[in-house]
Amino acid sequence: MTHDAIIIGAGPAGSSTAIALAQHGWSVAMVEKVAFPRRKVCGEFMSGTSLALLDRLGVGEIWRAEAGPEIRRVGFFSGEVLAEAPMPRAETGLGRALGRDRLDTVLLQAAERAGVEILQPCKAVAIHRQGDLQSVTVEAGQQQRDLTAPVIIAAHGSWEAGKLPSQLERTSRPSDLFGFKAHFIGAGLSPDLMPLLVFPGGYGGMVTADRGRVSISCCFRRDVLSGLRQRWGNIAAADAVSRHVLASCRGVATVLAGAELDGPWLAAGPIHPGIRAGYDKGIFRVGNIAGESHPVIAEGISMALQSGWLLARELIASGKGNEGHDEAGRRYERQWRRQFSTRLRASALIARIALRPGSRTVMRAVVKTFPAALTLGARLSGKTRPVPGF
Repeated sequence: MTHDAIIIGAGPAGSSTAIALAQHGWSVAMVEKVAFPRRKVCGEFMSGTSLALLDRLGVGEIWRAEAGPEIRRVGFFSGEVLAEAPMPRAETGLGRALGRDRLDTVLLQAAERAGVEILQPCKAVAIHRQGDLQSVTVEAGQQQRDLTAPVIIAAHGSWEAGKLPSQLERTSRPSDLFGFKAHFIGAGLSPDLMPLLVFPGGYGGMVTADRGRVSISCCFRRDVLSGLRQRWGNIAAADAVSRHVLASCRGVATVLAGAELDGPWLAAGPIHPGIRAGYDKGIFRVGNIAGESHPVIAEGISMALQSGWLLARELIASGKGNEGHDEAGRRYERQWRRQFSTRLRASALIARIALRPGSRTVMRAVVKTFPAALTLGARLSGKTRPVPGF
């Protein structure tokens, strides 16, 4: 079966690319290995910069109706320090949070309405070239078949191991960061506040999402997490995360006092911050596999959506078929860097400060004395940077 484009992964990056291409008459197949709705390790906040893009993708009205409250303040919880400052406002509005179990489903449904062929649950297991086309071998249950297209787009994220040429090799280092996420009901977080959490060995964030759920997400160093588990009798990683964050951040303990866990803790990783090739070995990349910021700046969803839009614009401009892909790839990579490189550098700096014991102490003192530094950090992280074409 031949399409104009095959997209591997149906998260925000894959779905935004698929919808934009289908809206311009492309025949698109999107392969997703997991059935939706699904929960996922993610901070769930989306900046106001992407609101116009959501409208273009046909999901803005649903998102506004279901997402949590507008986030008007950015906060800081670390040790005994609690601080807050105004969240910088984008021209299109303030950001809000919607659970990935709902957001991904809404985007997938929009892709289906746009005419995208959805293969789910279905896993891409191999990619190989057939003349001017590329073939993706997909597997559903015990059945395999090949899909062919001139354009292959990897949107499977950077955490997933596998043998596809776009997937990253696994490494194991003490400094690796692993992500954890949980929802709570009945938490005492101010609805319009999104605090940054900084604690020994990691960092995180909290935000009020849909249906009053408070989402807490954290990144932990591998070696620190291993030491905590051993110290407390080899307890489960999620239990170590919860106990450590509550003990290290008075603000978190206050917010979660009396709250109930809504579903189990999730874990994923290690994360791979940095800029990678947006086009390599004939495969285009969007979302985390193209480049990944430290989650400390809460820009993952916005970057995923916007990277899909940036790539779709370049592919539409180059036309269907297999001509001009190399130039489209180069244009996309340049656009990607212009749009996201500043926030990647900002995230790396903030994460480095948060993870170093001495720097963490200085960070607390600076934020306590000059809380406006939080507003500056949010601005540097891309909270007000417009999306090209809007």
